[in-house]
Amino acid sequence: MTVKTTIDSLNAPLLQLQQLSIVAKKAPEKLLVDNVSFSIEAGKTTCVVGESGSGKSLTALSVMGLLSKPLQLTAGKVLFNDAENGVVDLSLIDAESLRKIRGAKIAMIFQEPMTSLNPVLTVGYQIGESLTTHLGIKGAALKTKIAALLEMVGIPPSRAESYPDELSGGQRQRVMIAMSIACEPKLLIADEPTTALDVTVQAQILKLLDSLKTRMNMGMLFITHDFGVVADIADNVVVMFRGKIVEAGTKAEVLEHPQHPYTRALLACVPDAEGKKPLQPIDYAWLNPVHITDPVTDMKAMA
Repeated sequence: MTVKTTIDSLNAPLLQLQQLSIVAKKAPEKLLVDNVSFSIEAGKTTCVVGESGSGKSLTALSVMGLLSKPLQLTAGKVLFNDAENGVVDLSLIDAESLRKIRGAKIAMIFQEPMTSLNPVLTVGYQIGESLTTHLGIKGAALKTKIAALLEMVGIPPSRAESYPDELSGGQRQRVMIAMSIACEPKLLIADEPTTALDVTVQAQILKLLDSLKTRMNMGMLFITHDFGVVADIADNVVVMFRGKIVEAGTKAEVLEHPQHPYTRALLACVPDAEGKKPLQPIDYAWLNPVHITDPVTDMKAMA
């Protein structure tokens, strides 16, 4: 059964996270994601940025309902504006209803395509699975759709019969993108999809994702630790540190006028093109939980 809310879907964002908190079941006193709230609009990209362990991926997995068994969502709402059913709280719906949304209306590109793709199945078969499951496409129509998706991401349709280990890292990532957009989802979650790729391939993947977002009017949640990527594709930016949001705003606001010390510290670690910028290490002794309390309070204190 799908649990609808009373929120007006015409004025609601595509995705809205409200006060999300996640813990490890064995240590419920320790919040891995602490009171996280932000929203994503259709046709816009929100980049969630922060170092490893900041809670970025856990936040994304909670949207998909893919948290591992040792973890638990203890508070908050995951509100998805579904064109058919109105605004739905994904944290409350049953597993079957969530499966119908996952892949069809919300899709995810994972970090490592080699571990995310099944090594014993052809890439064409893996792309076709969601088309058959969610849209009922089979036979010749399925082959035609798979070929079109491969062409869309810049891979020859003949490679549909290839296995993942026969493709390069960039090609495998493009296959993952083809799988994720197969059913034309309204929301695409990309969890550091360019981390293991060289700079040239990374630029191609980012350009492809941005083009697909515009063409399909998708909302995109893009997780990264790279402010260079943020500068390329973000409309809005959320900065996370130790499970909390410490700063959020438009790309221009965050990159050009960072308010929080952690955001400024991250930006100070980004080299410039000429190599003349002095890079500063992050002072973790100062950035402790005592100082990372509430982003609004922190910003007011620094004003």
